[in-house]
Amino acid sequence: MNRSGRRKVTVVGAGFVGATAAQRIIEKGLADVVMVDIAEGIPQGKALDMMESAPVEGFDMAIVGSNNYEATADSDVVVVTAGLPRKPGMSRDDLLKTNAGIVGSVCEQIAKYSPEAILIIVSNPLDAMCHVALKATGFPSKRVIGMAGVLDSARMRHFIADAAKVSVKNVQAFVLGGHGDTMVPLMRYATISGIPVDRFLDKATIDAIADRTRNGGIEIVNYLKTGSAYYAPSSSAVEMVDAILNDRKELLPCAVLLNGEYGVKDLYLGVLAKLGKDGVEQVIQLELLPEEQANLEVSIAAVKELVTKL
Repeated sequence: MNRSGRRKVTVVGAGFVGATAAQRIIEKGLADVVMVDIAEGIPQGKALDMMESAPVEGFDMAIVGSNNYEATADSDVVVVTAGLPRKPGMSRDDLLKTNAGIVGSVCEQIAKYSPEAILIIVSNPLDAMCHVALKATGFPSKRVIGMAGVLDSARMRHFIADAAKVSVKNVQAFVLGGHGDTMVPLMRYATISGIPVDRFLDKATIDAIADRTRNGGIEIVNYLKTGSAYYAPSSSAVEMVDAILNDRKELLPCAVLLNGEYGVKDLYLGVLAKLGKDGVEQVIQLELLPEEQANLEVSIAAVKELVTKL
C-alpha cells in the first residue's frame, strides 16, 4: 500500500494498452496508479487528463505520470506493457530481442523500488517475456505472471456468444498453451450456462471459432495496420489486478511457471491458475484427450524454442 493507506498499482508503458489499463483501474476504484513511460510528458499528460475526468466519472482514486521509477515505490501490483507492438506481417516472435531488453531493464527497476510487488507481464512475446522478468527481478515465480489466456479466452467467449446469440455472461471458455498461433482453445470444456457448447453450435462453427481465437490478435492488427489490440488486452490485465488485490481466488488462464504440471518443468505456459493476494496460489491441471495433449505439446515446443533463443 502507498502512504495514504490505499493500494497502489504501477503501469509501465503509457501507450494504448497501458493508458487504457490505468484508466480502467482508477475508474473501477481498485487502486491509485502510477503510469511510467520513457516519453517525456506523455504519462504526465495522460494522467492529468484522466484526473480531470474524475468529477464526471465519479472516481476518487489518483493517477500520476512519471518518467522515473522512484514514484512507483512500494507498489502492490505492477503491470508491464512496455515494448514495441506488432505491425502487419510481424509475428509476436519477431519482437523477441528488442522487447527482451526493454522488459529486462524495466523489471530491474521494479525489483529495486517494489521488491514485494506482484508482476503482470503483458509485453510480447508473452511467454518468453515472463522468463525475462523472472530472471531480472529474482522474484518467486508465483509473483511473476503473464496475461495472455484471459485475453484469448475473452475473444473465444465473445465469438461463442455471438454465434449462439446468447449473453457473454452465460459463456465459460478458456485456452491453454502459449500466447500465439499454437494456443489450444479447449472447446470440450466450453459451456453456455453450464451446458456444453456443442448443444448450441455445430462442429464446423465450433472449429471456426477455435481457429479465429488462435488468430484473434493478428485479425485486429490487420485492421489497425499501425498497431495492435488494446481494449481487450487492458481489460484482461485489469481482471487479473482485481483478482490479486481483492484476493478473489479466481480461476483464470494465465502464463505461469510450471513445476511438473502437464509434464512441463521450468517453462512459462498458459494454464488455469487460481489468483489471489499472493499471486499464483494453485495451478489447475486438467485431464486432456490425446488430441488435446498433442496440440499442447506443439505449443510447448514453440514456447521452448523462443526461450532457447533468449
